[in-house]
Amino acid sequence: MRPTVRPANPCFSSGPCAKRPGWSPAALAGALVGRSHRSKEGRARIQEVVDRSRALLGVPDEYRMGIVPASDTGAMEMVLWSLLGPRGVDVLAWESFGQGWVTDITKQLRLDDVRVLAADYGRMPDLTQTDPDRDVVFTWNGTTSGVRVPDTGWIAADRQGLMICDATSAVFAMDVPIGALDVVTYSWQKVLGGEAQHGILILSPRAVERLETYRPPWPLPKLFRMTKGGEFLEAVFKGDTINTPSMLCVEDALDGLRWAESIGGLPELIRRSEANLAVVAEWVTRTPWVDFLAEEPATRSCTSICLRIVDPWFVTLSDDEQTQTAKKVASLLDAEGVAHDIAPYREAPPGLRIWGGATVERSDLEALLPWLDWAFSEVRGA
Repeated sequence: MRPTVRPANPCFSSGPCAKRPGWSPAALAGALVGRSHRSKEGRARIQEVVDRSRALLGVPDEYRMGIVPASDTGAMEMVLWSLLGPRGVDVLAWESFGQGWVTDITKQLRLDDVRVLAADYGRMPDLTQTDPDRDVVFTWNGTTSGVRVPDTGWIAADRQGLMICDATSAVFAMDVPIGALDVVTYSWQKVLGGEAQHGILILSPRAVERLETYRPPWPLPKLFRMTKGGEFLEAVFKGDTINTPSMLCVEDALDGLRWAESIGGLPELIRRSEANLAVVAEWVTRTPWVDFLAEEPATRSCTSICLRIVDPWFVTLSDDEQTQTAKKVASLLDAEGVAHDIAPYREAPPGLRIWGGATVERSDLEALLPWLDWAFSEVRGA
């Protein structure tokens, strides 16, 4: 039957993600619009974002943390082009964004000593095969596959290489051990529901040492440069951004951080995200037409929750028919105004992708699930 209860907030997109509960444009009323980001007040707001983020995530004092251009992608590109080269590289890929870093490293940078450790959607490569003497590039959470790193036992404390982690859909929702990594990147648009275009880059002292002692053989555009004359540009990590940030986006990021602090900080953000995953998991166990894309329970993401359709009727369809059927389910839910933007990523297997990060209310997920059953039934019977 057609459900009668609707989610209060139908925004389940995996990026940009749902705003924090109760958000309205009034939250941006104090934004320093029309002001220079290099003014005393502008620098203070930018630094406040960094300071609050550092405190929430427990970033070690000796790690540098700054705002950089072009979202998480920009942060990762800065790192790959600036740090890689002096050691062999192990790059892990189990979905499209990890595969994007493979492409950068092998086809753009064209490094000679590269090992690609890959797995299909829904699976995780053998993390223990990484070599601590080599640089390692990986995503903590596969945003397009719903597969996350299950533990930290494979990260060597006495490693010689750098651990470079794209953590954009993991930080603020998962226990990412920043102090055990050398580079961490993310964007505001994920777990805290911030606006896009800006990235956060976190560097360990070992990563800074690499920047100061290694000069890549290729030219670096201005947006990628973190050193000058062989010296680390400390100012970039003290409120002096490389280019002009949006002060509206800065204000929105502050709003999300203050909300996170008000509800209990990182432990509560993680609890909310895991509780959302538990709601979906309970529904999956009693729903015969659907299953998680992630095969191993320990690797199932609590943010980008990816589902595959396993109904016997569905699996007999051609690949194109499966894709079109999954799109019809998502489109029907969108048209009903109960779930926006939950189609899978364009390169992922057909199914559904539901954001379960901390800004999503559990009650909204509980209201959504009967609509999923209804929509699949409608499309299957059409």
